[in-house]
Amino acid sequence: MRAEDNKLLTQVGPGSPMGSFMREYWLPAYMTSEVEADGAPLRVKLLGEKLIAFKTKEGRYALMDHICPHRCASLFFGRNEEEGIRCVYHGWKFDIDGQCIDMPSEPPETDFKNKIRVKAYPCVERGGMVWAYMGTRETPPPLPLLNANRMPENNRNIWASLRECNWLQGLEGDIDTSHFGFLHAGGATLKQADSRNTQIMLTDKAPKYEVLDREYGTMYGAYRPAEGDNVLWRVAQYLFPFWTMSPGSLMEEQLIARAWVPIDDGNVMFYHFGKKGAGPSNNKIKGSKIHGLGGEVKLKPHDPTSWLGRFRLESNAENEYLIDRDVQQSKSYSGIDTGHIQDTMVTETMGVISDRTKEHLGTSDKMVSQTRRRIIKAVKHYTETGETPKSVNDPLVYHKVTSGMMNLPKEADWLAEAEIKTDAMIKHYGLELKREELNT
Repeated sequence: MRAEDNKLLTQVGPGSPMGSFMREYWLPAYMTSEVEADGAPLRVKLLGEKLIAFKTKEGRYALMDHICPHRCASLFFGRNEEEGIRCVYHGWKFDIDGQCIDMPSEPPETDFKNKIRVKAYPCVERGGMVWAYMGTRETPPPLPLLNANRMPENNRNIWASLRECNWLQGLEGDIDTSHFGFLHAGGATLKQADSRNTQIMLTDKAPKYEVLDREYGTMYGAYRPAEGDNVLWRVAQYLFPFWTMSPGSLMEEQLIARAWVPIDDGNVMFYHFGKKGAGPSNNKIKGSKIHGLGGEVKLKPHDPTSWLGRFRLESNAENEYLIDRDVQQSKSYSGIDTGHIQDTMVTETMGVISDRTKEHLGTSDKMVSQTRRRIIKAVKHYTETGETPKSVNDPLVYHKVTSGMMNLPKEADWLAEAEIKTDAMIKHYGLELKREELNT
């Protein structure tokens, strides 16, 4: 890859081509569980901007610059009161739209407060997540209709973790299927596999690929011979600007969306959306002694004093991801517990921003290379013309997209079968579109 393309892909701060492109979309900013009504503000860093989040007594969510426009004190130390945030330095108060609504340090006859605003971003809550629009449009586009974020509360699973590397490194690990048989399951035997499909993946670790551009991004079908004349397909998706859907279970059952939201150029917040019972605790390899996909992903306590204090992993670079060399030699391939931490290790140790000019990509990297080209083309087109992908303005683009596995006859049309199984998944979870969603 050319150095200039690597720079375009990885820089997300204000004014950068990629950062401007991402700001056209609604972004997952923070979970509703992270703030309380009239509670303390939350430090949130997003696309290189230091922001504060809070929830008002009436249940409205806010996200705004942490700097008070008066004397530049931090509003993180402000008082969350009566539907706004009040700076404790001179008492200036701002509503959730950023407008100054009280200026007690100024004479009451002045209209100075009407001229003062703090940068604030529109927020909408859906499915346990607060979404923010950081773009320049006066009227934001509609929220994307991602099925995994439309689940009812009683069957919803959201979890998050900080990854200390550029956003694209984390995302590319999610669209790389061939590493499963090595990093995650390299120490497993066929007897330990929980299904025939897993046995097939452990037996054939070099699948072939079909990779396609789609209006929402890219998709791949990785295929291996199965029983008789059948073929096992693993289908995964990349969706603009930073979404992935990885294969794990059967397509008609798979419900997942994973966001790789850039904090800044060197850190990314990972959000997993899905159903209850599906997450890092799911173990695809039988036997508690196998260090593979299963196990608990432990987090450090939240550090409210740090801009990187949310959802930090206990296993990290400082403790070498708690690698056990004896386990690595005798029981597992990596010696590191859980698939998520294994993925974190490989993507973080590439460096904060990987130097992709040093890579040597093979056929198993076809989805990664094609997705990079797709993003570069879209960002350059946006920069030159102002035109965005269809998914910015049309929330339906994401609706009939899913991932998963299919065991099909050799002659079957895998794309047609994937559409049928996607429809079956939507029906299975009761996620058919409602009239109000169609009119959004």
